[in-house]
Amino acid sequence: MRKHKRAKTKSKASKPIHDPQPDSAGVDIGANEIWVAVPAERTEKSLRRFDAFTQDLKALVKWLLDCGVRSVAMESTGVYWIPLFQLLEDAGLKVCLVNARHVKNVPGRKSDVRDCQWLQYLHSVGLLLGSFRPHQAICAARSIYRYRQNLLSMAAQHIQHMQAALDQMNIKLHHVIDDLTGLTGRTIIEAILSGQRDPVQLAKLRDKRIQAAESTIVKALEGDWRKEHLFVLAAAWDNWKQVQQQIQKCDQQLWQYTRELEAATTIAKPTKTMRLKPQWIGSSPVIGPQPAPRVRKKTSKNQPEAPWREELSRFFGVDLTAIPGISVLTGLTLMTELGNDLSAFKSQHHFASWLCLCPDNETSASKVLRRATRRSQNRVRQALRMAASSLHHDKSYLGHKYRRLRAKLGAPKAVTAMAHQLARIIWTLIARRVPFDLSIFALQEQANEQRRLNRLAASARQMGYQLTPIAA
Repeated sequence: MRKHKRAKTKSKASKPIHDPQPDSAGVDIGANEIWVAVPAERTEKSLRRFDAFTQDLKALVKWLLDCGVRSVAMESTGVYWIPLFQLLEDAGLKVCLVNARHVKNVPGRKSDVRDCQWLQYLHSVGLLLGSFRPHQAICAARSIYRYRQNLLSMAAQHIQHMQAALDQMNIKLHHVIDDLTGLTGRTIIEAILSGQRDPVQLAKLRDKRIQAAESTIVKALEGDWRKEHLFVLAAAWDNWKQVQQQIQKCDQQLWQYTRELEAATTIAKPTKTMRLKPQWIGSSPVIGPQPAPRVRKKTSKNQPEAPWREELSRFFGVDLTAIPGISVLTGLTLMTELGNDLSAFKSQHHFASWLCLCPDNETSASKVLRRATRRSQNRVRQALRMAASSLHHDKSYLGHKYRRLRAKLGAPKAVTAMAHQLARIIWTLIARRVPFDLSIFALQEQANEQRRLNRLAASARQMGYQLTPIAA
């Protein structure tokens, strides 16, 4: 018998995961006080406490500079770390913002003093990895966009309050029209709040594009019109309009911030022939002349009013909205959360791992203990999962693959798998500045069609039939 040779494992000397930082400090941040630890040989008192006021933060930074500290490690505790982080960066210090889950202290010895000392020790021996944080200009736009998303959530709550008030008056308007805040819904609600109660007169305000008949709307507008519910309806309506005004202000401010960002000046030309090995499919196609990408219409009323598609193409250097499932809102999330510089991620696999979209294998004694993906509240991850779920009705290869995985694995796993693939595609397009070309999936599409044909032929044989192709 042929004997298999055992693979030889190269013995590597134990070394830190990252470069040691001898000139390092550890900071434990709280709402009212901050504890800082520096190497014992740098000063007589290597452990100090500071208040959280701006004056004290500046004194903290000056003390670190006097101690010869070059790198600082701190936990990402809520939003308390942001003011100190910005002051340390402005002073030229390297800040390592670490995940609190990665720096757990020894059990039974939990205190602010020991936390900062533990951070300083781990950072000095190179055992801490800093979290990804984009450029400050990107963070400024991110703050506005995140607030805009919170406003959208508030607007949805006000709409629910209006629907609840209408239901309690037995007004079924929102059950016969798709959108209560559309043209027909807004017109009828304003007429109701102005004193109109006649269902026939209210139904005449419907837009001609409404599919529901006028007689149906007349029936839906018959109710008891109680005063308390009308008051709730008016209050929720005023709040919704006020939130819409704030969203418009956020859109204007976000557009001004975005125009000032340093973006890619050269966009990859799809007409240029280049050889690319796309890691997301594993083959080496040739990208040749491609037709002009189809301009997508606005598909979401939450999308801001501005030429964002062109702006996103200028910012990233490629048109990410050409990817099936990636909308302008998804592109805005990528722009405000990541920026256009993904050099912090060495490969597409590192990027997918940061998004918690790949299996987190935990093994012990050559036995896999866990394979599920890690839980995360990453906004990019959530946006990509929503983009993946929108592929259900897409006619491209990615849509066919999602439906195939959904039938095989179920919806949750299929969404995660397709979000993983979208993440790899996005990293490749941004990092390499190449346009998206759906024709590179031609081989996969042909294989998919062949599998479908084989399944149909097998089913026909089981039923006693034979497939015959139709002559062209």
